[in-house]
Amino acid sequence: MSDHPDHPDQQEQHGSHDLAVEEARPKIKQPPLYRVVLINDDFTPMEFVVEILESVFGMERTRATQVMLEVHTKGKGVCGVYNYEIAETKVAQVMGIAEQHQHPLLCTMEES
Repeated sequence: MSDHPDHPDQQEQHGSHDLAVEEARPKIKQPPLYRVVLINDDFTPMEFVVEILESVFGMERTRATQVMLEVHTKGKGVCGVYNYEIAETKVAQVMGIAEQHQHPLLCTMEES
C-alpha cells in the first residue's frame, strides 16, 4: 500500500474528513393498522355476537358485552385494531363462524 494520496484507498480516507460522521437514519414508516368492525343486523342474536367477541378477539365477557351493545345501539362496533394480515384473518374467522351458524353477521375492516 502506498502513502501517496493518489491511491484510491487513501483518497477515500482523506476525502471523508469533510463529511458528517453519522448519516441521518431513514425513518421507517409503520405499516397501516386496520379496525375490525362488526355491523349490526336485526337477526343475529346478541349472545352470539358476545361469543364471537370472546372467542375470536379474546375479549372478557364484560368488554364483549360492551362492544355488542355498541354494535346494537350505534350500528357498528370496533372489535380491535391490527395489521392488515391479522385484521383480514379475523374478518374471515367471524364471517366463517357466522355462516356456519346461519347468521347474517357482517364483519369488515377499515384503515385506522
